[in-house]
Amino acid sequence: MIIFGPIIQKNMLKNIIKSTLIASVGAILFSCGGTTEQKEEVVNVYTHRHYEADQQLFDKFTEQTGIKVNVVSASADELIQKLELEGANSPADVLITVDAGRLHRAESKGLFQAVSSETLNTNIPAKFRDPEGFWFGLTYRARIFAYSTERVKPEELSTYEALTEPQWKGRVLTRSSENIYNQSLMASVIAQHGKEGAEQWAAGLLTNMAREPKGSDRDQVKAVAAGEGDVAIVNTYYIGIMLNDENEEERKAAEKIAIFFPNQNDRGTHINISGAGVTKHAPNKDNAIKLIEFLSAAEAQGMLANINFEYPVNPNVELSDLLKKWGTFKADEVNLSVLGDNNSDAVVIFDKVGWK
Repeated sequence: MIIFGPIIQKNMLKNIIKSTLIASVGAILFSCGGTTEQKEEVVNVYTHRHYEADQQLFDKFTEQTGIKVNVVSASADELIQKLELEGANSPADVLITVDAGRLHRAESKGLFQAVSSETLNTNIPAKFRDPEGFWFGLTYRARIFAYSTERVKPEELSTYEALTEPQWKGRVLTRSSENIYNQSLMASVIAQHGKEGAEQWAAGLLTNMAREPKGSDRDQVKAVAAGEGDVAIVNTYYIGIMLNDENEEERKAAEKIAIFFPNQNDRGTHINISGAGVTKHAPNKDNAIKLIEFLSAAEAQGMLANINFEYPVNPNVELSDLLKKWGTFKADEVNLSVLGDNNSDAVVIFDKVGWK
């Protein structure tokens, strides 16, 4: 024991040091996410859109890239507020919402970061994206007239402005002024006619309304079909969705109307977008950019056009059969960022004239 004691003690000391080193290295590896097991690639999406086509695209993106898409769905206002409250701790990488006004609102609150992508600049024309790269349009829709085929002749229709004329008194249907689609339409009128002209238009249209502004775009179409009014201001894709709805009531209502693209002889029909931006504190920024690039590419754009009856922003993508049937139209060329710039003035005008 006297002879071997020091050797045993020395070996024991070596083993203790070895075990300590292994434990320390293991703790470091664990805290860093490990090196033997690859970390799962993800992209976290906050989205206001609620369409089956979107989930199909997220699944296809995962299939092609291996990047898992985690989705949080809520209204645009709720998601914007959520991002504000979460601040730098937000897990969100991408915010997807509808309407340039909402995208502008998120940008003005500092919730996006600017992105530079040759792919996005190639796939998305300048008029459909923020000039500084804070957000990018993914689809667009036209805000058109849905009119009764029984009580209105298409040659009677012409412009948004003409709906203020006496012949339309008690015949016009639309949503409330709280709706972002109408706020953006008003913003486009401000861009064209100035605040004073926009106020005159809003007051004139209010005078000609068939009922108090209320309901969704679908409700306006149903009201025309039921004879409550003769002309409704709605987004194109709602007509496509209703015509292909499983609900017979929805289909029959849409079949009783036809669509008209206003202002074809001057500024063009007002259009708006669905779009996305990379959040300011995105923990997976590269994956966020990859997702938006994927959504702007031909395959995804084609799916959105054919499943959801939206117009693709990518100019190389073919329209769906229904959109082709409606024909080509002249769109208002104003940069959509202007709609966001004019939003607050639009709300003030609505309040001033009493458009609820």
